[in-house]
Amino acid sequence: MTVAVTPLQDVERRARRVALGTFDGVHLGHREVIRGADTVLTFEPHPAVVLHPDSPPQLLTSLERKAQLIGDMGVREVVVVPFDRAFASRSAEGFADDVLVGALGATHVSVGANFHFGHRATGRPALLEADSRFETRVVPLLEVEGEIVSSSHIRGLIAEEGAVEAGARLLGAPFAMAGEVVRGEQRGRTIGYPTANLVPDPRFVTPAHGVYACLANGSIPAAVSIGVRPTFDTKLGELVEAYLLDFNGDLYGSRLELTFLRRLRGELRFDGVEELVRQIERDVQDTRTVVAV
Repeated sequence: MTVAVTPLQDVERRARRVALGTFDGVHLGHREVIRGADTVLTFEPHPAVVLHPDSPPQLLTSLERKAQLIGDMGVREVVVVPFDRAFASRSAEGFADDVLVGALGATHVSVGANFHFGHRATGRPALLEADSRFETRVVPLLEVEGEIVSSSHIRGLIAEEGAVEAGARLLGAPFAMAGEVVRGEQRGRTIGYPTANLVPDPRFVTPAHGVYACLANGSIPAAVSIGVRPTFDTKLGELVEAYLLDFNGDLYGSRLELTFLRRLRGELRFDGVEELVRQIERDVQDTRTVVAV
C-alpha cells in the first residue's frame, strides 16, 4: 500500500490516531505500537544521530524503507519530524501541545513503554496518559523466546552474526538493503559470474561478511557476497556483490534493493580461481533451493 510521507511543517490538522516513535526496523514490537493507527509520527534523522553524533547507531531502515513497511500495515500517512537540536530542546509538554494536539489533532496516541520524548528525554508515557485531550495506549515491551525485541538486538544479529533469518522473525519481514550499482574490477565477468556491486552506506546496517541467498528488486534470485574478497588482492574495501541468477542487463547507476533470505556460509579464502568457481556454483544452487522454498 502506498503511504503519504508528509513533513511536519506541511501537515494539515485533522482528527488522527497517532503512533509515535522512531521505529527503526519496524519490528514486531513497533508493529504492536502501530496497530490501529492511521498516522505514524517519526523522526528524521534518527534522534541519536543528532544527540550522539560521535557514536550513532547504524540503522536497519532508511526513511523510504520504513515508510514502505508502515504502508504495508495499512497506515495512511507517515508524518516526519525534521529532528535537530532546536527540536530536541522542546519541552515534553510543548511537544504534546504543539505537535500532537496543535499540528496533528491527535485523538488517540500509541507509544511503547520505553518511549521518551522532549528536552533531555524527560517526557514519559505517563505524561501522555495524564493528558485528557487524547486517549493514550502504552504498549508493553514485546518478548520473543525470553528476549526483548529491540532494534539494537536485531542490529547485532544481522551485522555481527549475519543471522538474517533470526532478524526477519523479529522484524516481521526480511531484512533489506539498497544502493546504487557501481563499477567494480569486473573480475566476476572473467569467471562467468558478473556481479552488481554496491558500496555499503556506513549509516546503515550491512550483514556480516559471508554469502547470502537473496531476492534482487523483489523477485530476481541473487547470490550475494559481502566482504573484502580475500582470494584477490584488491583495494576496493568492503563490497556487496550480487550475482543475479538468469539475468542479463546493464545495472550500472541503477538502484538495487536486496532482500536477505538466508546466510549460506561465511567468507572464505580460496587457493585459486578454480576452487572459487566451484564454490560459487554451489552457492548459486543453494540460492535456487532457498528461493524455491
